[in-house]
Amino acid sequence: MPDARSPSAAAPGGPSAHEDDFAARMLPPKDQWPEMSFDSLPGLAAIPDRVNCGAVLLDGGAARFGNRPVCLYRDHVWTYADLKRQADRLAHVLVDDLGVRPGNRVLIRGGNTPMFVACWFAVMKAGAVAVATMPLLRWRELAYMIDRAEITVALCDRRLADEMARAQAESHHLKHVRHYAGDMSAPDELEQAAATRPDAFQAVDTAADDVCLIAFTSGTTGQPKGCMHFHRDVLAINATFADLVLKPGPDDIFTGSPPIAFTFGLGALVTFPMSAGAATLFSEQFTPESTLQAIQDHRVTTLFTAPTAYRAMTGLAERFDLSSLHTCVSAGETLPAPVWQGWHDATGIRTIDGLGSTEMLHIFIAETAENMRAGATGRPIPGFQAKVVDDQGNDCPPGVVGHLAVRGPTGVRYLDNPERQAAYARDGWNRTGDSYLVDQDGWFRYAARTDDMIISAGYNISGPEVEAMLLTHPAVAECAVIGAPDPERGQIVKAFVVARDTAAAGPELARALQDHVKAEIAPYKYPRAVEFVTELPKTQTGKVQRFQLRKDEETK
Repeated sequence: MPDARSPSAAAPGGPSAHEDDFAARMLPPKDQWPEMSFDSLPGLAAIPDRVNCGAVLLDGGAARFGNRPVCLYRDHVWTYADLKRQADRLAHVLVDDLGVRPGNRVLIRGGNTPMFVACWFAVMKAGAVAVATMPLLRWRELAYMIDRAEITVALCDRRLADEMARAQAESHHLKHVRHYAGDMSAPDELEQAAATRPDAFQAVDTAADDVCLIAFTSGTTGQPKGCMHFHRDVLAINATFADLVLKPGPDDIFTGSPPIAFTFGLGALVTFPMSAGAATLFSEQFTPESTLQAIQDHRVTTLFTAPTAYRAMTGLAERFDLSSLHTCVSAGETLPAPVWQGWHDATGIRTIDGLGSTEMLHIFIAETAENMRAGATGRPIPGFQAKVVDDQGNDCPPGVVGHLAVRGPTGVRYLDNPERQAAYARDGWNRTGDSYLVDQDGWFRYAARTDDMIISAGYNISGPEVEAMLLTHPAVAECAVIGAPDPERGQIVKAFVVARDTAAAGPELARALQDHVKAEIAPYKYPRAVEFVTELPKTQTGKVQRFQLRKDEETK
């Protein structure tokens, strides 16, 4: 059962439903959490003490919108009733065949498909903890997460079986892997097992503050960090951003590029539309042309993607009928004013530029479309507070750049990581690692990142993680990795490399290093630029001065 660190142990709604108390034990002590408030909005206050977010969204959705479409994928259409039926059958497989008990962690590996969504809801209703991973991750990254979260069961798209098998071989905990047909062709072992199971599954009676997902995010330490979120948190992002900023309706059709393995994609493409009875068009391959074609063909109304995609689509927009599209959301990196204005000129749409983080689960600063201003992120959405502070924690006056601090109904709770917890949660606030200023009108405007995180085309990439992988190549003596400015991607990963053999430094070695990184970790993290140097800038104590490299790049 949960120990004294588990908030569920003394929650008004009763004890945790988790039979496996791993999540409770791995939570930081509650006095190390940021302040969180649930009574600032009626929608937040209405979340009961005992609730299963899977049951609210899936069972509630099926009851209200049963025969309406919820998942569109290729030639397949799933209704709310179809999704519930499949998820409930899968929950029976988890519990009856694989022995999953409330609180156990279950890894889900796959792309944006209806089966991924069904697996996620099956884990929720079983009272287990979902650890979602996207297709690009390699076995090394998977094995780290598996052992960090002590995962024993994995549900994997069969197209990704090879890396999963290697991860299982290297892991100390993973016992069971079941494959599914993510492309919805011939059923695999998971669907075959589910076909014989009952159509209904009674959701586990979880406490609102039982952990339901662990989301891993890259960070400045080079190793992914697990962010722990509760059933209440999933419902809270619906009650804040979805209900009060996005305002979806049952006739909306969503689509977007963010992986639903990321918390941004989970909200954007699963929980937000389902809260309103809307549908989502899922696609695993997003190009500017295919996105615009999909909007035209399926009459998409709501689009979530990154600034780079909006920039790339702007010049092509006039070739397509985009008259159905009325809401666009950009996140993952700041939306530059010229990109915002270009997309507005092409479509008439005022794009919502949302700021969120994995630690906070989803967006906490934005503005409604009608109020959006080019070049500004927005203001704290209802339910959240934000401010800009200096190094001593004092509030900065308007126009002065400082550290962004935020608090609300969600907050950072790292998986057994006291050092990062102390750095992110300070004085009751969440420090996001972003530098911002507040203008005279109270609008938040982005300045820069304050750490070694690189944000490229919407992906968060840890510079130290790329450095660590480069250093495993025998030709590399030293290296430093930064985000270099790029007009298309916002930033690109750039590596400064001191070669062991200076005579070998050149284009051929650069390509070899890029291929090495691609083969070992997710390919999107590879350095798109490699510059060979004879030495790296360092302090007198030998610490690499990455800020100097960044400064040099910005002045080129």
